Amino acid sequence: MESFPDLSTLVSRFRHLGATRVFYKLLSENDNSKQQIYLGSSFGVLTYFPYGPVRPEAGAKDPTFKAPLEFFWVGPTTSERAPNAQLILYSGYPEVRLSGFLRGCRTGPNEHLRPIPKEHRRGVDGRVLFFGITTSNQTLAYLAPTGSALAAEAILASHSETGLFQELAIAGPTAGDSKSLLLARLREIQQLGAVPSMRLNNAGERIPYKARNGGGYTLEALLGIKPNGDASPDYLGWEVKAFGGSYLTLITPEPDGGYYGSEGVGAFVRRYGRHVAEKDQMYFTGRHYYDRPDTTTSMTLGLIGFDAAKGVITDAGGRIVLTDRNGSEAATWSYSQLLTHWNRKHASAAYVPYTSQRSSEPTYRYQNPVLLGERTDFAKYLSAIAKGFVAFDPGSKVDGLTTARPKVKARSQFRIPRERLPVLYESFEELDLTQGT
Repeated sequence: MESFPDLSTLVSRFRHLGATRVFYKLLSENDNSKQQIYLGSSFGVLTYFPYGPVRPEAGAKDPTFKAPLEFFWVGPTTSERAPNAQLILYSGYPEVRLSGFLRGCRTGPNEHLRPIPKEHRRGVDGRVLFFGITTSNQTLAYLAPTGSALAAEAILASHSETGLFQELAIAGPTAGDSKSLLLARLREIQQLGAVPSMRLNNAGERIPYKARNGGGYTLEALLGIKPNGDASPDYLGWEVKAFGGSYLTLITPEPDGGYYGSEGVGAFVRRYGRHVAEKDQMYFTGRHYYDRPDTTTSMTLGLIGFDAAKGVITDAGGRIVLTDRNGSEAATWSYSQLLTHWNRKHASAAYVPYTSQRSSEPTYRYQNPVLLGERTDFAKYLSAIAKGFVAFDPGSKVDGLTTARPKVKARSQFRIPRERLPVLYESFEELDLTQGT
């Protein structure tokens, strides 16, 4: 494969192909095509890579998940996809490795990724693996071999205290410090004062919004975010959430198993919900905590296949489970589904408080402090459930029970008290934007 003479040339090439983030790893002798490439000792590394659906590995000795990558080996003038590249998540350790990055690819750096015989190992390496992450969710890669000028430059520029990956700055109008850009925009929004409730329509136009849950929609509209169910972050790689009380919604995944998963939300609410005859409605509400029956529904939240003491997944087929009073699984959320949702949404998250003025023309004021969480791990989320910090707090309902066409609303949400948010992140800040950043 062709070589890059220096870091600036490589970064320019990655940026030309759409990369908005470039980072690299100094390889060890154990990083090869046989033993795979070690990427980290926690699932937090997943926040670096855009990956496909996570699936449990059937028959694996230890709990293992796999996730495909849109992975390309890149040279100064060439680019070829490695169709079998994937992330492998070993839950029992835990650790994440890159696998399948050479199979089915003619131009990959095979000669530099072969296993080294024990008798030739020197205890040092010198190879550097670069990654570029694009706006179209591709992972670009280039391997600088031992002794190359590019590898030497990267090793000289690296700082061990920054962690497993070393970041490279990308210049240009779409690059920059996303955190600073986000905070600057939130400061501008705070300075607007009271803002009429609104949301964006499908054409990206601001339109009035009169319902009571307008705090989040209004902030999204001011940031140019269209309402959607996409699991990707909202703004410059940040998940942005507005909150007006002491409890915050983290994620809203629909169950993929149990009675709910097989029969749907309508049947679930009819079986387990509360009937309000005068309104011709049924509701399913309550605040369900780990290992504690809810006083409203008598249902209990549990974790299957998770060792809370060690903070590791012990069963790739594990799940969050809501059991009814008879012990039946009323609703479940598989870890494989939630892993993708959690890491994509919460790699970097901003929580923005607001106050509201309720009237025929509701308004919102966005305030301080803004809460910023960075670098999460799915195991942190499961541990927070096991500690009783995160609750399943639904609001699903069926309207018009006796009509020919009842209206069904699904609202499956997991919530947490504001003061417990720091347990979910490696880094957590409270910033008063009136005092600068």
